[in-house]
Amino acid sequence: MTSSPAANGSLLMSVARRAMVDNGLEPDFGEAAEAQLESITQPATEAGAGIRDLRHLLWCSIDNDSSRDLDQLSVADPQSADAVKISVAIADVDALVKSGSPIDSHARVNTTSVYTAAAIFSMLPEKLSTDLTSLAEGQERLSVVVEMTISAAGTVTQSDIYRARVFNRAKLAYNAVGAWLAGNGPAPPAVSAVAGMDQQLRIQDRVAQLLRRVRRARGALDLQTSEAQPVFNAGILVDLSPDETNRAKQLIEEFMVAANGVGAQFLTAKGFSTLRRVLRAPKRWERIVELARGLGEDLPTSPSALALNGFLSKRRQAAPETFQDLSLSVVKLLGSGEYMLDRPGQSMEGHFGLAVRDYTHSTAPNRRYPDLITQRIIKAALAKKAAPYTDDQLQELAARCTLQEHNAAKVERSVDKSAAASLLASRIGAKFDGIVTGASDKGTWVRISSPSTEGKVVKGAEGLDVGDRVRVTLRHTDVARGFIDFEKA
Repeated sequence: MTSSPAANGSLLMSVARRAMVDNGLEPDFGEAAEAQLESITQPATEAGAGIRDLRHLLWCSIDNDSSRDLDQLSVADPQSADAVKISVAIADVDALVKSGSPIDSHARVNTTSVYTAAAIFSMLPEKLSTDLTSLAEGQERLSVVVEMTISAAGTVTQSDIYRARVFNRAKLAYNAVGAWLAGNGPAPPAVSAVAGMDQQLRIQDRVAQLLRRVRRARGALDLQTSEAQPVFNAGILVDLSPDETNRAKQLIEEFMVAANGVGAQFLTAKGFSTLRRVLRAPKRWERIVELARGLGEDLPTSPSALALNGFLSKRRQAAPETFQDLSLSVVKLLGSGEYMLDRPGQSMEGHFGLAVRDYTHSTAPNRRYPDLITQRIIKAALAKKAAPYTDDQLQELAARCTLQEHNAAKVERSVDKSAAASLLASRIGAKFDGIVTGASDKGTWVRISSPSTEGKVVKGAEGLDVGDRVRVTLRHTDVARGFIDFEKA
């Protein structure tokens, strides 16, 4: 089962399905999963002393305009002494998707939803992820709530995790809310329609920006990156456009980082092993140092997130027009995150880019399998039951989730390149300004901005390295193979 945003023709869909199979991902749910799905007809309902009723609170979701697989809601409750209690409700996916069931087995194979310009290959059937396990607007749902009291200094002073029934009062979108919070647009109709929602969001935004400042002071990297999003007109793919950050996205990012930290600390305190999300210190730090030196700045010889963020902050102020290109270079040089087994009492690396040590993935169980794993462990801890996974199982799952995350990224890049190749097919010989995003024995790649895509430099790549700005000429495209070939102009 796939959901297609009606791309231009069947070729991209064929490319996407082939890329899924070639990278060890299943594009379809099997017969057993489909049979199980037929038996699920309503959202999970459960009552008990351990499940609170929080349906009266002003919960809202903020996500992409088209998103229906809603994983989390948030609400703010001001306390005394300028503290604010932030609660994040996470969809209780485990209530319907039990470990070892056919649907769970499919999710365990893919470990993530895969988003391409041709189709969305959901980790869970859409009947669940966009409906019965989604925290949909106007619907009562079971959830796992992470409660955090944020002080005026921007630190979590108290926290709790419990199960609750919640009710989404407003389905909001990043771009409209972000523009409104920044003073660049009116309040979205869904905000105006709910009494008190405007003030509720202002409080959440204030707390999120405070958390953001505190993390930046610790060395969290102030990067400006954007992923290419397909743009359709009457069902036809017409562009791949950068998806820029805004205040609403920052709000959700800060609350998710904080909630994931609380989740990791909670499980450690309860003596449960779990998965951690780790981004190690960058292996290509010397190239980051070289990039900084070329811009008149010195970085230490050993990796330092705090020093790197100081450099980035200076460059954002000094040259905002090229800061996104610099951010992209740094992201490429930082490398990829990975999932690792965390045993109680074990010393772990943290997340270099986020400047946090305690960090798991728990806030998107409709889309990511590690989050569903973590949810099951948290629910076991709350119920005072035995751990649902052994350490050996978690070790194997950590490796698999890391592998499949990389494979999913390959699929997304492959399909995006095919989509970009179709958009560029009529522009052979055109020249573009770009930035080098990859340089190795396998080749040199350059990213251009219109459309936002990467291509391989097949001629004139000698001496180019990540971060170099270069002018290239388009030589060749191949939609079926996702090839975009440049030569240095």
